Amino acid sequence: MPSQNSQSLEKMSKTDTIKLRNRYIGKSCKLFYKSDPLKIVRGQGQYMFDEEGTRYLDCINNVAHVGHCHPKVVEAASKQIAVLSTNNRFLHDELVHCAEKIINKMPGDLSVCYFVNSGSEANDLALRLARAFTKKLDVITLDHAYHGHLTSLMEISPYKFNLPGADPKPDHVHVASCPDDYRGKFNRFNSSSDMIKDQYIAEIESIAKKVTEEGRGIAGFIAESLQSCGGQIIPPEGYFEDVYRVVRKYGGVAIADEVQVGFGRVGTHYWAFETQNVVPDIVTIAKPMGNGHPVGAVVTTQKIADSFAATGVSYFNTYGGNPVSCAIANAVMDVVENEKLQQNAQIVGEYLLSEGIKMGYDFEMIGDVRGYGLFVGFEIVKSKSCRTPATQEAQWIVDRMKSVHRVLISSDGPNENVLKLKPPMVFTKENAEEFFVAFNECMHFLQKVNLSSLTEDVSNELPTRTDLLIKAM
Repeated sequence: MPSQNSQSLEKMSKTDTIKLRNRYIGKSCKLFYKSDPLKIVRGQGQYMFDEEGTRYLDCINNVAHVGHCHPKVVEAASKQIAVLSTNNRFLHDELVHCAEKIINKMPGDLSVCYFVNSGSEANDLALRLARAFTKKLDVITLDHAYHGHLTSLMEISPYKFNLPGADPKPDHVHVASCPDDYRGKFNRFNSSSDMIKDQYIAEIESIAKKVTEEGRGIAGFIAESLQSCGGQIIPPEGYFEDVYRVVRKYGGVAIADEVQVGFGRVGTHYWAFETQNVVPDIVTIAKPMGNGHPVGAVVTTQKIADSFAATGVSYFNTYGGNPVSCAIANAVMDVVENEKLQQNAQIVGEYLLSEGIKMGYDFEMIGDVRGYGLFVGFEIVKSKSCRTPATQEAQWIVDRMKSVHRVLISSDGPNENVLKLKPPMVFTKENAEEFFVAFNECMHFLQKVNLSSLTEDVSNELPTRTDLLIKAM
């Protein structure tokens, strides 16, 4: 029986929940929708429900990879936690089966697993592996990148260390331009299409050469296979192939951060780095691996793993690879396979991209539409001709999609003007249509009014999501 206190907590009003959060949770822990945060009490598939039972279409949660509370994942977790949950210094089958499943999906010589609790831990371990193998310290990262919240990762995450009040970039970290062909240093408006990639590569080679000539050398290059916080960036074709060649030429290793985009999200491939026809030296995975449960892994070659072991410092992670986490990860990979969710990501993703591009023809404020599978971004600008980031407008769209249409999206990028879609993999074409009905209404409304005049009051004069869906049928 729950205690009287737990019963009261379950029935707390949203206002009381906010009061307790403000009292006990650090102010730097931010919420979605600052002016009217959501209190979510239940999730199912691609939907989330608030304390009043209102249903929201979830286009944000790439963490709930196979859908919120998938019954197969819940069953696997329940069965295992009822039997055993301990650390990985004891033998257990779930761990070795999980490693085997992951390795069977990896190309090339990627054949050794280390289990961790999160993407941050995975990327921290990847840095240790790279430095143990190369005996070097310096790392090349990309501008606007985010690789985790540990100190070692804040140091290689311009998305964080460029903020006011953040610790400055260390001297051993080198930032190369993000390969954004829309707003990046080299783009389709200031360079010929066949020169964009080469200009970005030349910059990385210049960094590697300079560091080597100074007698330090490069430990590695780390990048998200598709940059998420940087604004849903799709690198030019062949970009990573050339980057990896340059980095290895100077003795470094290539680290692919798949924490956001792995496990079939891109549709055409199981891992996003495969879209660039490359095989990294180290791969980090996490978020979607546990469908919301904290579990991640680092995969590398036997050669790198052996160099790490040769240091004599053993690697131990209390919860990394515990039986419950591995049982959940095994269930997630089975669901992706059995329910053909990778194929679904390709089909629905192609629809999202094609319909989004069509919308771009109709609205001057949709500057660019880009994506791969269920990883899509809409860059909102003042106009196509000037490409000035429409940051306020993007945030207004995010808020209106939630408050009027009950569709959850987010915005990100250097100017916070890129609308991001990275929904659970069970997202359907019908869900995509629901998103576009809502997005289309928001864009039409923005065309008619001045942003400074927008208030929540005007939403009451507009048709509801249900009205719009009926009209669109």
